[in-house]
Amino acid sequence: MKHPYSYPYRSDLGNGRYRNPVLHADYSDPDVIRVGEDYWMTASSFNCTPALPILHSRDLVNWTIVNHAVKNLPGERFKDVQLGSGIWAPAIRYHAGKYWIVFPMVEEGIYVTTADDPRGEWCEPWSLVQARGWIDPCLFWDDDGKAYLIHAYAMSRSGKKEILHLRPMTPDAKTLLPGDKEIIHAPHHPYLEGPKFHKFNGWYYILAPGGSVQVGWQVAYRSRNIFGPYEEKVVLEQGSTPINGPHQGALVDIPSNNEQVPGSDGAWWFLHFQDDKAYGRITHMNPVRWVDGWPLMGVDYDGNGIGEPVAEWEKPATGATQPITAPANTDEFDAPTLGLQWQWHGNHESSFYSLSERPGWLTLKGRPLGIDAEGKTFSPIKAPHLVAQKFPAKEFSVETLLDASNLSSGGMAGLTIVGGGHSAWIAVTREGNDWKLLHLLDTDECTELAVLVKPQIRLRLEVRSDASCRFSFATDDVFQPVEHVFVAGEGGWIGAKVGILAVGNGGSAAFDYIRFL
Repeated sequence: MKHPYSYPYRSDLGNGRYRNPVLHADYSDPDVIRVGEDYWMTASSFNCTPALPILHSRDLVNWTIVNHAVKNLPGERFKDVQLGSGIWAPAIRYHAGKYWIVFPMVEEGIYVTTADDPRGEWCEPWSLVQARGWIDPCLFWDDDGKAYLIHAYAMSRSGKKEILHLRPMTPDAKTLLPGDKEIIHAPHHPYLEGPKFHKFNGWYYILAPGGSVQVGWQVAYRSRNIFGPYEEKVVLEQGSTPINGPHQGALVDIPSNNEQVPGSDGAWWFLHFQDDKAYGRITHMNPVRWVDGWPLMGVDYDGNGIGEPVAEWEKPATGATQPITAPANTDEFDAPTLGLQWQWHGNHESSFYSLSERPGWLTLKGRPLGIDAEGKTFSPIKAPHLVAQKFPAKEFSVETLLDASNLSSGGMAGLTIVGGGHSAWIAVTREGNDWKLLHLLDTDECTELAVLVKPQIRLRLEVRSDASCRFSFATDDVFQPVEHVFVAGEGGWIGAKVGILAVGNGGSAAFDYIRFL
């Protein structure tokens, strides 16, 4: 029987207003564009695949995940988990009848992929430039047909920071051209990064966050000349609100019969992230007013000319009808393909799983966790065959039904949480013809919870608002809590995730469902 779908968090209040965040999940470094009446979002995916999630909305509040632009990461090294690497902050644009995403891989360089339809197939990414430490790129096509790439630098790889660099390129984004220039160097805005390029009424605008992810602010730059000089203004800060950061994001308008131009209140919105530690980089949205040619974001509560984030606001008047929704989480495994909410922790293969071997169940193939250079068994966080999804709310519970009868001897399978570079999991292990239930912290600490009469068991995880996590299990209708409480954290730029995993030299484990309660 299909289980009722659950949204642990909704932004739409159902009364014409919304609350922040609009996405209570780790869609880090969001970028958004409007094409007609449709809004399309992409976000960082780091080491996880499929990569570059594509989300869709008609009202900027209710979002669904509809695709991924990249199946696996370019490069052999991503067959192993590369925490902190992979795809950093991307930018999505619409130009010449195509959708374009430019994204950085911090060790490898800048890549581009395109599609005719965001829901359809994206082309194999090509390398625009090989470069170490170039991050947060954005493509820009000017009115005269010339094209440009703007990007920032990662101090950890390049030795540079607080610099925005503009590089001419061919309009097909295949080749960089001579004439590049460092157009902004702003050490008074530490860690200036995440530039997004716009042009309105003959003015070039660059939006870029400064001051670091957890305590930063949003800066706007403008100039009549694309190469500058640029004047600047801080347009969004935390101020008296609890919304730390307010960091990089996207400036978008709403549909209108008339061209939207700066100066029209209610027509412009800014979507950005807030670093909420274990919960990841969650997406907020603020109204934008144009004041003296500058995009003032949020509300200037203290009158200092700088906006502050809002907790609740009227929904954008897009004129679209959109059901109240959120990105998917619960999965009954009844579809022929894995739900779009799932990501593997490294590059994945079709041999990792099956949805047809046992219809209505997800069968995960047992694979070794691997051994590090010191001979220590890796934690699940280092397993590319870990399939997981983002925390969808501050508080939630998730449950699965596991059948471990086909595990290989010595194999394990169960429900896991990864975050802060560590993991905790509740797993069934097979020892000959016997099955035991274990609680594990990484792979170092192991507590035997029960000897099972049969290898089918319901496993549950409860997450509280302080990111504390507690497992429980049931062989009948009564759940028994595990004494230990695990506090999740962030690690490798990624918030905590909940996932399922099968470990072993062969064998498999089957999961009937994942239900968020």
